[in-house]
Amino acid sequence: MAVTIKDVAKKAGVSPSTVSRVLSNHPRISKETSIKVKNIMNELGYHSNMMARSLVSNKTYTLGMILPRPAEELFQNHFFAENIRGITTQAARNGYDVLMTAGANDSDEMEAITRLVLGRRVDGIILLQSRKHDPIITFLREHDFPFVLIGRYEEDPNVLCVDNDNIQAAFDATSHLISQGHTRIGFVSGPPSLSVSQDRLEGYRQALAEHQLQMKSEWIVEGEFLQESGYRAMSFFMSLPERPTALVIIDDVVSFGVMRGLTELGYSVPEDLSIIGFNNISLTELSTPPLSSIDIGIYQLGYMASQMLIKRIQGETQPQPRTIVPHRLMIRESSLHYKAKRSGV
Repeated sequence: MAVTIKDVAKKAGVSPSTVSRVLSNHPRISKETSIKVKNIMNELGYHSNMMARSLVSNKTYTLGMILPRPAEELFQNHFFAENIRGITTQAARNGYDVLMTAGANDSDEMEAITRLVLGRRVDGIILLQSRKHDPIITFLREHDFPFVLIGRYEEDPNVLCVDNDNIQAAFDATSHLISQGHTRIGFVSGPPSLSVSQDRLEGYRQALAEHQLQMKSEWIVEGEFLQESGYRAMSFFMSLPERPTALVIIDDVVSFGVMRGLTELGYSVPEDLSIIGFNNISLTELSTPPLSSIDIGIYQLGYMASQMLIKRIQGETQPQPRTIVPHRLMIRESSLHYKAKRSGV
């Protein structure tokens, strides 16, 4: 015979309603009671009937996630894997599942989000990328549906989001290269429609301006968050009559493409070109040479986005709409030694 809530309540010495509140992660249930009841559930082999819970609470206990386009980014870029790990870890700790969906274009994405929202398949949505004039955000707000954005929505500062200070992060990355003696610094950007691309480009611009260095349009290349974008950028940069001696690169995976392209052209890092990327994924320390990078706390971004969304679903008010995850400058061999080379050491 299947174990019921009443069986768990009797064994734990609490009421059935208390067990139900533990299952729904009710904020008024103490941590001690929650742990005690969950231990009894494990001991008795109790598994909640999610269908019944959903009917009673009018909740699915499921979070929706919109995956990025193009799909290659998801499988080639470690950012999204680590981001999703943070989201799912926090969701699981609160008794939520995660449903992922994607689309090949704007129309497919809107169709997918419409199914999730109007079909009440999820209780809230996490968006992994911030785009200008995003129709999905407009749709979610029109339907007053809970969502959290990873990134910054420039059209409205009141949108619930978790982000880095990407302007300051790019400023710090550029300033580091300047401290190494570089005066000709380029920038490999992402799609201009993304807020993260705009903010990091602005931080790069501000750092050059503060040090009275020139910013040339031909030293700025846009692309996707793919290794191939960095590879293509190298053919362009190294063919310039006056090329940069250092690059700020919007993403570590793009940086790997830059390094591959340089090697095939007969150049080396950092002797011919110093570089610094973003995200500090695990492979940065294993590359040759090890890659300098801005650690943006990828896991924390996902974890906090999931946490914020669950609180929003449960009706808790947020002290402020935007939460900032701190960044760290991780200096490795790819951005060092230029001063020594210039001084003849």
